Amino acid sequence: MPHQTSPGRPPGSRKRPALLWLLLPYVLFLAVLPLVNRVTPTVLGLPFLFFWTLLATLATPSAVWLARRGDRARGRG
Repeated sequence: MPHQTSPGRPPGSRKRPALLWLLLPYVLFLAVLPLVNRVTPTVLGLPFLFFWTLLATLATPSAVWLARRGDRARGRG
């Protein structure tokens, strides 16, 4: 049974809000970079920018997993 879309929408273009999780790495790495580009304070003995990059790197697989999980819950995987 084919997926039904709204009139005026191309076939296969359904809303997929779970994929918004994939914006998290972009925001963590690029959008807030001017705000976190500093050496002080230090967190766990690391300069703040290095700590932030480490935190964003560790959060990226979680964001991808959440996007995949949300997409599978809608029956797309």
